[in-house]
Amino acid sequence: MLLLYCDNVKEGDFLATKTTLNEIRRNIEGYVGQKVTLRANKGRKKIMVREGILENTYPNIFVVRIDGGYDSVRRVSYSYSDILTETVEITVCKDNQKIKVS
Repeated sequence: MLLLYCDNVKEGDFLATKTTLNEIRRNIEGYVGQKVTLRANKGRKKIMVREGILENTYPNIFVVRIDGGYDSVRRVSYSYSDILTETVEITVCKDNQKIKVS
């Protein structure tokens, strides 16, 4: 039997579970092929904001294709835990209406 002890967790604190990550993945899967705005925290007050296409989802990561101009295409991948920890935010641009995926 495995016991975990966390002395800094108080009553009412939220602990992420595998089902939480699965819910995030299912939520994102519905927007594959859609245009999205990606906002990623790169550390040291560096925030990257790019628009691209949500290309694919996999069991542990999702991929966004970003067109860089001059016929260059860049693909970036992030894990679902990045969304959970709010390191990455995805906003779906659908019919000029922004929908935040979390």
